Amino acid sequence: MNSKKMHFDVIIVGGGPGGLACAKKVAQAGFSVALFERKVILGPKVCAGGITWNGLKKYYPKFKAERNFNKQFLKTALQNCIIQAEHPIVSTVDRIKLGSYMATEAINAGAKIFTSRHVKSISGGQIEVLDKINNISKSYTFSYLVGADGSSSIVRRYLTIPNNNVGVGINYTIPNRVTNMEWHIKPSFFKNGYGWVFPHKNVVSVGAYCPRSMMSGTELKKQCVLWAKDIGYDLMGLQCSAELINYDFKGLRFGQKRNIFLVGDAAGLASGLTGEGIYPAIVSGEGVVDMIHADGDGSPDLETIIKNHKKHTRIVKTAGKFKLSAVVLSELMALGYKTNLLKFDSAEMA
Repeated sequence: MNSKKMHFDVIIVGGGPGGLACAKKVAQAGFSVALFERKVILGPKVCAGGITWNGLKKYYPKFKAERNFNKQFLKTALQNCIIQAEHPIVSTVDRIKLGSYMATEAINAGAKIFTSRHVKSISGGQIEVLDKINNISKSYTFSYLVGADGSSSIVRRYLTIPNNNVGVGINYTIPNRVTNMEWHIKPSFFKNGYGWVFPHKNVVSVGAYCPRSMMSGTELKKQCVLWAKDIGYDLMGLQCSAELINYDFKGLRFGQKRNIFLVGDAAGLASGLTGEGIYPAIVSGEGVVDMIHADGDGSPDLETIIKNHKKHTRIVKTAGKFKLSAVVLSELMALGYKTNLLKFDSAEMA
């Protein structure tokens, strides 16, 4: 045990998009910053890998997506519709490549990033971190602490903030070159959730999402296999991955000194309606910098994210109230898209 304590102005727990975006901006603002990630490699997560094209280009214009889609195919129990735009609507990204790209930008800005680091405890103004490779624990002190460590955030637990509103995502990655990006809103399979077909470069992500209050992970997996078979994908015997998606947003800034922050899934900023999480994580990660540097409320993009998050949560609750609520809402939404009364970006967190 090494009892010597190193101090950083800002310590970030978690190396996903939110943590890496925060690390870059904090370092650019002149603060000393350390980011601790428990995994060996930055980036991998159970995720369909979709991000709005506008959001990706606005925050990381030089990062190359795997595929860009001008068309979105939406399928409900009664309708099929195609949403089309002149520019790409949604892009798919390789999470490991995105993590590496964002880490390089953060390091170039002056951030220190440590992988294979498990945060064992948080106490007052310090954290204890285990180097899992060398089995050595070290303590670090901080002026500000940022929890960017996902739905099972240790920082959120330290703040004693429960996760009551969570969703479940089930994902299968299949070697295949597929043309269309599809959204299947089928209450008979997923209640108030949905299934997806997201094409990547040489693989396709096939999966499903649903609020856990409506369906357990085990049942969702079963329904995902049945639905996939119905549309031509045989998932029986294939390995799937699962992830909890936290949409129980209680705020961003906490602690007696107002010096502890939560971003992305740790904050519960993923959409309870669509499960969208990459863009809210990036926006909230960068928004923390304004709160630290200028004691502000964050960026206009962050205000929009929070407003839309509330709207999405209300829709999820409405769709889950009665047996036919999800059916009626899904058909009305599809009809709105077909008649141009609704724009596809109305369902985006941006």
